[in-house]
Amino acid sequence: MSDPLPELDLTADVLTLTRRLVDVPSVSGDERSLADAVETALRGLGGLEVERVGDAVLARTNLDRDTRIVLAGHLDTVPVAGNLPSRLDSVDGQERLYGCGTSDMKAGDAVMLRLAARFGVPGAEPARDLTFVFYDNEEVEAVRNGLGRVARERRGWLYGDLAVLLEPTDGVIEGGCQGTLRVVLTVPGRRAHSARSWLGVNAVHGAAGVLATLAGYAAREVEIDGLTYREGLNAVRIEGGVAGNVVPDECRITVNFRFAPDRDEDQALAHVREVFADALAAGVTLELTDSSGGALPGLSEPAAADFVAAVGQPPRAKLGWTDVARFAAFGIPALNYGPGDPNLAHTVDEHVRTDRLQPAEDALIAYLSGSDA
Repeated sequence: MSDPLPELDLTADVLTLTRRLVDVPSVSGDERSLADAVETALRGLGGLEVERVGDAVLARTNLDRDTRIVLAGHLDTVPVAGNLPSRLDSVDGQERLYGCGTSDMKAGDAVMLRLAARFGVPGAEPARDLTFVFYDNEEVEAVRNGLGRVARERRGWLYGDLAVLLEPTDGVIEGGCQGTLRVVLTVPGRRAHSARSWLGVNAVHGAAGVLATLAGYAAREVEIDGLTYREGLNAVRIEGGVAGNVVPDECRITVNFRFAPDRDEDQALAHVREVFADALAAGVTLELTDSSGGALPGLSEPAAADFVAAVGQPPRAKLGWTDVARFAAFGIPALNYGPGDPNLAHTVDEHVRTDRLQPAEDALIAYLSGSDA
């Protein structure tokens, strides 16, 4: 007998709704129960067109407004680490909700559902048309990403004048996002018995030049739309060695490049090749294993500028990659704004400050209902 469908009361306050979402486990690949509950709740509002794409749930108003805002959030979490069910606690006078997914990003999902409950009922009068996208498999490899699937199968649902991804930003607008790529640098050697090492070439020793280049790398900072993006080039994994008595004939170094969104993926890869030009000339090989472009902040676009004004705080650059890049690839300005703290994402003691929840909802209500839209 299957478990009963979780019920979501969208009239509950944002803290209660956040806690309810957290208490429905939805590790990547196992979001169906929560997606079912979200779909049922959204269909019950009566003022939204709702569609299901796998375990992604799409909903939108169709009021013929001049502008459309897309609000997006993923339903999945990283694996549970003994941090469910949720619990409320107070630390230094601050109330916190603890649990897997509280910060990343069920607090943001709860805000989205509250907005749907306010603006997705018959007779509601938002100043802008709204699209809500709740999707699966964000925390795993890109090929499984539910937003990517929506982009392939229902691209029209993602079009708008602005996309707001409710990823954790601690209540501060984070514009655009960095791009990211990974390469594997393979240093060659010649295997030999370690007792006669002069007969071989130690590939691990040969990696010293690559590591020295990384240690001396001067990260570029670039300002875009008043936001400062700082790049980074780092070794994130090193592998080498055959046995305790063998000179290794290969050493592999995985390097991650986080690049500012004024570079595209080809330019970023060309830069990495340039950085390691001497090593490549000496026989080191470079293999691209993963790449995702960044997203320009687009804060000068009217819809984005209005949102910045509604939040009332200066934005900052998003140092990391998020799915805003998927919207940017379609030419849609996109930004990150959510109540969770990104520094707490994926941690055992993940939590969200309860005093961050209502202000995020209120800022979006003010923006979406503004008479000047």
